[in-house]
Amino acid sequence: MFEIKVPSPGESISEVAIASWLVADGDYVEKEQVIAEIDSDKATLELAAEEAGVIKLLRAEGDTVAVGEVIAKLDTAAAAPAGKAAKSEKKAEAAPAPVAASAPNPMPVAASASTSYAAGTPSPAAKKMLDEAGVKPAQVNGTGKDGRITKQDVVAAMSAGFNKEAATGWGGSRGTRNEKMSMLRKKVAERLVSVKNETAMLTTFNEVDMQPIMDLRNKYKDIFKEKHNVNLGFMSFFTKACTEALKLFPAVNARIEGQEIVFHDYADVGIAVSSPKGLMVPVVRNAEVMSLAEIEADIKRLALKARDGKLSVDEMTGGTFTITNGGVFGSMLSTPIINPPQSAILGMHNVVERPVVKDGQIVIRPIMYVALSYDHRIIDGRESVGFLVKVKEMLENPSKMLFGSRNPEEILLGL
Repeated sequence: MFEIKVPSPGESISEVAIASWLVADGDYVEKEQVIAEIDSDKATLELAAEEAGVIKLLRAEGDTVAVGEVIAKLDTAAAAPAGKAAKSEKKAEAAPAPVAASAPNPMPVAASASTSYAAGTPSPAAKKMLDEAGVKPAQVNGTGKDGRITKQDVVAAMSAGFNKEAATGWGGSRGTRNEKMSMLRKKVAERLVSVKNETAMLTTFNEVDMQPIMDLRNKYKDIFKEKHNVNLGFMSFFTKACTEALKLFPAVNARIEGQEIVFHDYADVGIAVSSPKGLMVPVVRNAEVMSLAEIEADIKRLALKARDGKLSVDEMTGGTFTITNGGVFGSMLSTPIINPPQSAILGMHNVVERPVVKDGQIVIRPIMYVALSYDHRIIDGRESVGFLVKVKEMLENPSKMLFGSRNPEEILLGL
């Protein structure tokens, strides 16, 4: 019997949780077939079979297991089922059975006479769609192997229509349900509490006139997309402005380590993104030397990996500063919480047209409120306010980003 052990997701991680089994007890699996998803407190990893054989599951979904623990065994001497090659769920979904346009609610394939472990269990892709739609797996008939719910099953069920209120239980009932916290959610909870208890956190605010950035985007967004194959968004401008401001105020880019302050001569900027598994903060490395196009491309790559649960531990560790954008959800103003061991985080918010005074006249301008939360143990008020003012100045005068927060005229005059 070949033992399947929990691999180490990274340094300092001693235990993980079995998020889902992608095979049933007694299934024949092929070598390198993905058999499970493993949740650590930082990322979700796929576990593949190192040998082919019949699998015996030793631990259940949701169990917390130690790194190196045996969670399944493979009978490598067992022969593959006659006339049938084992497939991964991903391959099965890649070629779904065609559905006639005239049959929006196709008849499900009859389930096996013996109830399978996989019956009614959604595949990762199907589970993502169910979670986004707020639908329970019990509302969908599984037509996959052993009754597993495939992505195509969810699409067919949604096109046929069903009572969503009955699916979510939001219809006047007074029922409750308990859900076990994921490893990621538990770690986030611990870190947030520790930040409140272990730092002297304060927040300073300012407002940014977004008209110059919006005009620049409108003028060049089509050319930018055509040349670089990425959209020109606000995040790259904010990232670039922050890296220039961090150069002027290095304490905002530092951290406390014991009795010392560690300063960084680079800017690894964490970008907070919302994923199906919760808040994640992938890191854009050496953002201070990247162009706007490179920043946009890296943010897009990391956001897609976060959405699909493919971020590695290395991609979420080692940041020196973080940016979070609550504006995408409609937030007007908030006080973001520091991402330890960093010492500061910038919060972006929604853009709203507001009356402001320009040259003695009241005008309507697109305004964004920005917030900088910082650890007062290492960052003084002068530095925090100065940092945010520099970010504001560069966003309201984008040419300053190109010349290191200085006007071109100042450089020409040697000022």
